[in-house]
Amino acid sequence: MYCTSLLRRGGLIELNLAHNKLYIAALGGVNEIGKNMYFIQYNQDIIVIDCGSKFPDETLPGIDLIIPDVTYLLENLDKVRALVVTHGHEDHIGGIPYLLKQMNIPVYASRLTRGLIELKLKEHGLLRKADLHTIDAKSSITLGEIEVSFFATSHSIPDCLGIFFQTPAGNVVHTGDFKFDMSPVNGPFPDLHRMAEIGKQGVHILLSESTNAERPGFTPSERVVGDHILDAFIRAKQKVFISTFASNVSRVQQIVNAAFETGRKLALLGRSMVNVVSVASELGYLQVPDGLLIEAIDSDQFPPEQVVVLCTGSQGEAMAALSRLASGKHPHVRINAGDTVIIAAGAIPGNERNLAHVIDNLYVLGARVIYGSSGAAGMHVSGHGSQEELKLMLTLMKPDYLIPIHGEFRMLYQHRLLAESVGIEREHVFIVNNGDMVQYKDGIASLGPKIASGNSLVDGLIMGDVGNIVLRDRRQLSSDGMLVIVTTLSKTEKQMVSSPEIISRGFVFVKDSEEFMHELHELVLNQMGELTGAGVNQWNVIKRKLKDEIGHYIYAQTKRRPMILPIIIEV
Repeated sequence: MYCTSLLRRGGLIELNLAHNKLYIAALGGVNEIGKNMYFIQYNQDIIVIDCGSKFPDETLPGIDLIIPDVTYLLENLDKVRALVVTHGHEDHIGGIPYLLKQMNIPVYASRLTRGLIELKLKEHGLLRKADLHTIDAKSSITLGEIEVSFFATSHSIPDCLGIFFQTPAGNVVHTGDFKFDMSPVNGPFPDLHRMAEIGKQGVHILLSESTNAERPGFTPSERVVGDHILDAFIRAKQKVFISTFASNVSRVQQIVNAAFETGRKLALLGRSMVNVVSVASELGYLQVPDGLLIEAIDSDQFPPEQVVVLCTGSQGEAMAALSRLASGKHPHVRINAGDTVIIAAGAIPGNERNLAHVIDNLYVLGARVIYGSSGAAGMHVSGHGSQEELKLMLTLMKPDYLIPIHGEFRMLYQHRLLAESVGIEREHVFIVNNGDMVQYKDGIASLGPKIASGNSLVDGLIMGDVGNIVLRDRRQLSSDGMLVIVTTLSKTEKQMVSSPEIISRGFVFVKDSEEFMHELHELVLNQMGELTGAGVNQWNVIKRKLKDEIGHYIYAQTKRRPMILPIIIEV
């Protein structure tokens, strides 16, 4: 009988897990897109897989990033042996600086992935203290009682790895993001032989990505996009602007090739694009001919038919280069009527509206806009395997149990159906939530205890100081604005010495609402008169009474609830 119990240590709750059992959990990445983070634990050893981020939606005003809650890892810090990273996309590395601020653990990553991580750590002032290690598909490392080896996969960024964990209790494979692209732009080829070899050794639990589990067939090769990009460059009569994910190095290479073949100079816009191109070129993953790159500010010195501008903002982000170009607010470069704009990326779920707004603005400018992955446009293919590729991975690995990861619930559910179609029993597929543990021993897997999970919010460079109360205030401010009530009291007589001042920000425009503001002014005077006349001199009581009375009156008149901030000045 193996039981779990809760212990309290240093004010935190920690789990007393059974000895010699293997535990697997997601801290991010299931029932959501982005924020990928998983770990496996055997006895006194925990290995973390990825630490990604995702972008906030409109319900989180002022928040820049969402990263996983790592409470469980902090509670068990003495057991955390390393962070192993599958590849360099933001949804897998975006949270690493914030993790290392809390726990300076060793990080293992491939050359390109490490280069991109170093950029982030340098920005946060962490690079000097970081314990970084370079691995590749042939590497093998021992972390406590767990043997870790790797295999090459293909994705939309080079140097992607799947991970093979061997423990005394059983073997676990994490696929990373993958598709079976047999003609990759800049390699490597997916190592089917290594995957099959791992499958022969025995895979007890497989964690496999589910992003395209709803899409039938195979995902087309990235090389297909290169032909469409080249054709669009040839047809363009004036400047070409093209936007894609900065980390999609394979796509960037094809843009470089097309610019060179059509005799165009290439300008880069967006800090992340400049940084990724610099790192990828320095490490040999991106081949840029001498003399091809120019400064964006110099692009007008060349004839328009000889210029390509490669920029960030393919998701319609408000402050990214493409959005600023579309609104005519970029300081150095302009889109003119007749220019060609190519969006070589698919919209991440939730970003469709922002991207549509940018496309509308581009048409208003008179640009020729090419976007989408289907039909004649063909400017994007996914980096994730479709249904037949997911089934191929299952067939190669032959797992006893499957945990679908990296996707929203419908994707995880569809992945379970695919697993059933290749002979895996329904009861052997665990659709989990973030924080669910799967435990494994003696050939049997089952759901284990629940652990802390959720979102940590990043505002600027600071994590964790924005909670529900702050977010509630921000939502209220963004919805109904703010009303500041300034009253001045005599320190000795406790009476008002001047008329109250009412300041509106985002609530009503004072000049257009003079009668209403006068009513509020009179209400404040009456309330303060009643309170001071009754001898009430506790500031917190006065503030609460003002907020309640003014708030009730405003709601009765306007059905709005602005934030009300009473300020008392004693003179």
